[in-house]
Parts: sequence; structure tokens; C-alpha cells
Amino acid sequence: MNAVETSADTMILLRYSEAVGSVKRAISIIKKRTGAHESTIREYRIDRRGLTIGAPLENFHGVLRGVPTFVGGARPLLEGQGS
Repeated sequence: MNAVETSADTMILLRYSEAVGSVKRAISIIKKRTGAHESTIREYRIDRRGLTIGAPLENFHGVLRGVPTFVGGARPLLEGQGS
């Protein structure tokens, strides 16, 4: 059996999860051919203003499984989530 070879320079993982009664989106860079990449998972939002990427989700476990568990303090994920 031959190993699978990827031809992508970068692989981005996008996930949906539920938190506090609403759907949240998470983004993570899981492979980058050249240079170092972040190992963090971040929330992102797409709205009429464009793409917003938040701070690393340091207060959650299980985001990539789609079942996040909150383990931190009480603060909003992305500021200005009125939409």
C-alpha cells in the first residue's frame, strides 16, 4: 500500500459547533508546507463586514469534535456579536 501524498500547500480545518445556544464556527491550520503555523483553534465569523477571526479558544476543549466544553471565565468569544 502506498502512502497518500498531499499536493496542498496549506490545509485549513473549518468546524461548526454549538455553544451557548447558537452555532459557532472554528478555524485551525492543520498543515502548512513551508514555515511554522499556529496550533491554535480560533472562532471566526462571516458577516456583512467580511471575515473576522477571534482570539485562540483557550477556554474550550472539544471544539474540533464539534462538542466544545467551556472551562474558562465568562467573556464573549468574538466581541460585538449582535448579529
